[in-house]
Amino acid sequence: MYSLAELADRLGLEFAGDPARIVRALASLEAAGPQDLSFALDGRYLARLAATRAGAVILPAELTAQCPCDHLVSAQPYLAFARASRLFANAPGAAPGIHPTACVDKAASVHPDAAVAAHAVIEAGAVLESGVVVGAGVYVGHGSRLGAGTRVYPNAVIYHDVWLGRDCVIHSQVVLGADGFGFAAGPDGWEKICQLGGVRIGERVEIGAGTTVDRGTLGHTEIADGVIIDNQVQVGHNCRIGKNTAIAGCAGLAGSTIIGANCTLAGGVGVVGHVEICDDVHVTGMTMVTRSITRPGSYSSGTPMSGTRDWKRNAVRFSQLDSIQRRLAGLERQQQKNSDKG
Repeated sequence: MYSLAELADRLGLEFAGDPARIVRALASLEAAGPQDLSFALDGRYLARLAATRAGAVILPAELTAQCPCDHLVSAQPYLAFARASRLFANAPGAAPGIHPTACVDKAASVHPDAAVAAHAVIEAGAVLESGVVVGAGVYVGHGSRLGAGTRVYPNAVIYHDVWLGRDCVIHSQVVLGADGFGFAAGPDGWEKICQLGGVRIGERVEIGAGTTVDRGTLGHTEIADGVIIDNQVQVGHNCRIGKNTAIAGCAGLAGSTIIGANCTLAGGVGVVGHVEICDDVHVTGMTMVTRSITRPGSYSSGTPMSGTRDWKRNAVRFSQLDSIQRRLAGLERQQQKNSDKG
């Protein structure tokens, strides 16, 4: 628990109200009680703000006059709330040491401050730096490296030659370094192309549950510092993802995709292979990116939802667009001929 004054000091914010007010938890405006901290972003929150029972609220300066309780003032309330959430984080910690059932090769390097949970496997040449936490059933392959403070949740799989920087978070069922989808057609069917590269992940990267990052065919698949990737995302071989880019759930990047810095890919986005997306691009949900994007901005594709009958009619019309265009072009040529005769 924290006093209001302590919270303001830790978050670097101005406050108004009782400096000794105790805050024990975070909650939404609707659910908050007298010892909870909540937040309001803008005028859309005014009705909920007026009715809240929260002990304190993080909000922008323009809402302070309408706030019925103590408050912390921030130009970026959501960012301040994110930082406050770290003060109340309740995930269980892990004591340093290696569980008796873990299998750690003698040729692995595990820092004394690292924690290795039950039934984890750490192969020869792997390196776990200070403060690393490896959950139950995790596999860390030959020559892989986990940077200081990195946490790997249970049952994640890290193949050989996968390097992670400091303070990364890898959630359950993530697979890092699986073979890329590389095959060549031969007379007897598909022949596998050995995937000879690895995976290189920067600092402060978070990868959500069930996501797969394939190793490179030649060279490495690369994810830069500060990238966040949601659950159930596919990152193909030799992709490169720039600093602070965010990729939402169920997106899929085909091999050798290059994404710049500070981009956002919304849920279900698909990107074909061997295209480049420049810095500061936002791609909206379910978009299919079929060519490179060279200018910052927002991009969309696909058809929005409508009633089934309307959608079917429009689908038929869509299939007729080519013939309509050819007929229109013919009419324009005929009109031009008539104008020339006149």
